[in-house]
Amino acid sequence: MTLKSAFEDLSQTTLRAISGCLKRLEYLGGLRRLRGDYWHWGFSKVHGQPAASKAFHEAHRAAVSKVLCTPLRELLTDVEISSDSSGVDPEQYLDSLRKKREELLPKDPGAGSARHLSSVLHALLGLERSRRLNAIPQASSPHPPLDQSLQHPEDIAVPKAKPGREDGAEE
Repeated sequence: MTLKSAFEDLSQTTLRAISGCLKRLEYLGGLRRLRGDYWHWGFSKVHGQPAASKAFHEAHRAAVSKVLCTPLRELLTDVEISSDSSGVDPEQYLDSLRKKREELLPKDPGAGSARHLSSVLHALLGLERSRRLNAIPQASSPHPPLDQSLQHPEDIAVPKAKPGREDGAEE
């Protein structure tokens, strides 16, 4: 068995199993404690707390960089994947990310990273809302053919009975 560093183990096993760069960022942010270090019982047991915390910090910084350099079009696809795995609609998912954006950042994230991430999340939310509003609603019943005019039932001519019998039957 080959020994892996804590970072290799984290990258090649745990993070590889999480689909979507936003979901990975959310996962890593959730492991960060208020003091800025990371806690994961299994990793601490296998690699020791200092090595595990350092690996999570490096992976967290890389995850933020990945999100910030990914084109918005790809991130919109990522939002669909991540929101689906969370069981919420994309707009709710993005709104929840915006509310916990401080948690999404590692300690000492780098100049402008917080503002950039906030802008990206804001843009994604706006694009998702625009996508939803511009979606063509599906009609519950088909429209009448264009050659027929819409008429009120009382305006439609009822065939008149032939003179002679009251019921209109021919003799």
